[in-house]
Amino acid sequence: MHEAMVPTRDPGWILSHEGYSVLSESAVESRFALGNGFLGARGARSISRGPTWVSWLGYIKWASWPRCYVAGVFDVPNTEPPVPALVPVADWSRVRIELNDEPQLLRDGELIEGLRTLDMRRGMLLGDLTYRTKAGITISGSELRLVSLADRAIALQLLRFSLDRDGIDVMLEASFGMAGLGMEPMRLEQDLGAWRTEGSNKGVALAGSTALRAGDKELVPERPFSLRWVWRWRSVAGQVIELDRIVAAARAEPQAGDPAPAAAAALTRSRALGWRAVLGAHETAWRERWEASDVVIEGDDEAQRALRFAVYHLTSAANPEDERVSVGARGLTGDAYFGHVFWDTEIYLLPFYTAVWPEAARAMLMYRYHTLPAARAKAAHEGCKGALYAWESADTGEETTPERVVGPDGAMIDILTGKMELHISADIAYAVWQYWRVTGDDDFFVQAGAEILLETARFWASRAAAEKDGRRHIRHVIGPDEYHEDVDDNAFTNMMARWNLARGLEAIDTLRTSWPEQAAALTEKLALGDDELADWRDAAERIVTGLDAAAGIYEQFEGFHQLESLDLSQYADRKVPIDVVIGRERTQRSQVVKQADVVALLALLPEEFPGPMAETNFRHYEPRTAHGSSLSAGMHAMVAARLGEADMALRFLHKAAAADLEFDPNSAGGIRIAGLGGVWQAAVLGFAGLDLHADGIGLAPRLPPEWRRMSFAVRWRGRSVQVRIADGMVRVAVSDGEPVSIRVAGTPHSVQGGATLDVRCETRATVQR
Repeated sequence: MHEAMVPTRDPGWILSHEGYSVLSESAVESRFALGNGFLGARGARSISRGPTWVSWLGYIKWASWPRCYVAGVFDVPNTEPPVPALVPVADWSRVRIELNDEPQLLRDGELIEGLRTLDMRRGMLLGDLTYRTKAGITISGSELRLVSLADRAIALQLLRFSLDRDGIDVMLEASFGMAGLGMEPMRLEQDLGAWRTEGSNKGVALAGSTALRAGDKELVPERPFSLRWVWRWRSVAGQVIELDRIVAAARAEPQAGDPAPAAAAALTRSRALGWRAVLGAHETAWRERWEASDVVIEGDDEAQRALRFAVYHLTSAANPEDERVSVGARGLTGDAYFGHVFWDTEIYLLPFYTAVWPEAARAMLMYRYHTLPAARAKAAHEGCKGALYAWESADTGEETTPERVVGPDGAMIDILTGKMELHISADIAYAVWQYWRVTGDDDFFVQAGAEILLETARFWASRAAAEKDGRRHIRHVIGPDEYHEDVDDNAFTNMMARWNLARGLEAIDTLRTSWPEQAAALTEKLALGDDELADWRDAAERIVTGLDAAAGIYEQFEGFHQLESLDLSQYADRKVPIDVVIGRERTQRSQVVKQADVVALLALLPEEFPGPMAETNFRHYEPRTAHGSSLSAGMHAMVAARLGEADMALRFLHKAAAADLEFDPNSAGGIRIAGLGGVWQAAVLGFAGLDLHADGIGLAPRLPPEWRRMSFAVRWRGRSVQVRIADGMVRVAVSDGEPVSIRVAGTPHSVQGGATLDVRCETRATVQR
């Protein structure tokens, strides 16, 4: 067991935290969270912490916020307004120790050493603890925790410790803390518990198997209650005590019956393997994922750490085996945003999954297909045709954004995003199209993707109203810049709507050409006729864009340039968002942008910014952006990198990563998974200039001077492609298969399967500021 607890030697794979502070603990627990897309567990200390239960806190603060989750388990708690939330399940890692009948709590004694290490390469949390009790007894131990990437139903905990005294009466309890909180019990057995949520009727089952050894002797536990093991013995100084615990979980939909048999079966197969085999399979699964997704940077240790951290959490968040869930704004790492899914998933996460893990991307897009009925219902509720996806979505796809909330002063605040932030439908269509073009997954396109494209296009045609000026307008919206609400003709929304309409028309033409029977069936199902398609063409041509052709600048929304100009450099030292500094009303009256808006268009639709327009728009909006969202810095980094602004891009990349790598109190609610997706995009789509499309792969490297070498892997239409950029040379290696078209720095090449291409070209950024 000791060997399993030795972390990877290369420090580039390790994040460590020493000691304890109430100010940073919850953020550390988010940063060191474990996940596999089905199970999630925050990196809270498991040994000798006090209980955690819900109460009014006032001016005090929880010393720790342990949480475990099963993806897709939502219910509506007793909140006002009532909003579906991800339900935490039993804390399966809790261990409690008594010495001579005295409970041992870390807060009561002296913490000599308390080191937690996230081993990103192996996908596990390691801990080393040396603690002196009030009675002067020293406990020294190590711990390993993981949720299996090889078998997503399984989690594993290993614990190894010793005391420095003989003759101490020791009691160790391993339990499932807060089991069934907020849920009704279905069955409670010695090694298994099953519960059902009160409102949504979702079932959850947890099973456990635990063993404890003192030296070579296995101790027999007392079993006073379900999922609780208690051992008692007298200590021998220096004797090593080893505990291993295997945990299994299962989820059941309301119509699926009892989840307990699935959890019991998972536990049985893992117990038959033993913890060593469970550990080995997990390490193998992580090794395979890193081979497919690692980004290696030589010359910049900080950037390397940021990218490894990003890829670790992106890998931990996804489950290609489950089409009924997606990745929420904080993944399975915390309670913030209640586990809800936003546009973040399609715009900030799907580019990573499409490029390196298309099976995971497909599952997330199928979640959107399964929630298409709810999107149709929302569009109908708004008086429109087609599909309008929920701004915040849980398991059903229904809109979960609260309409009003209580502000700090007790006044009610209207929340308009659920009604007005419409661009999410085009964002989802964008991800569908990109996935299909990159993967060539025709089965997905025919069975699901085309329907999403058509129904979202139909929504935009019905929402874009023709007016007396001969144009079609999309009024009363919120763009990505959420500082400005209820605006007209937001450039991002309108341009994405036009794009969505054009792709919808292209999708139906493609279906009719390549799959005429399926096209006929789908058009009949949707009652989609030629007159309606003609209206789509009209809308795509006449929707207002906001482009000032003379200046070459898209106005962010109608009237934006008439707002007060504000020099954000005067507020560069602020510690809180700009709307807190200058007030909400002045923010709304000013040319202050919360996050990438027109700049996001630069990233998604670069073809709409020919010639110098890309740089012109970036230089116009970058100084006006306050980065009031963790989404903003990564998008700016990617665009700046593509423009050759290496210094600025690198600053933005580090800013995006710092949101979770540094001690930000807002990280207590979970890691900002979309911001980490932005870190990957900045490096791979930005600095490497990767462009995956239907015809092949493009590379236009613009590395910063600090980066001596960069290498990464992607998948294109089922083939693995390895890329290495260094010293004026781009090397591309293609796995076996048909030739792949590779365009490097604008020059096309054809690379045979199994061959390697070397191209000499400029690999450094040309603009330094």
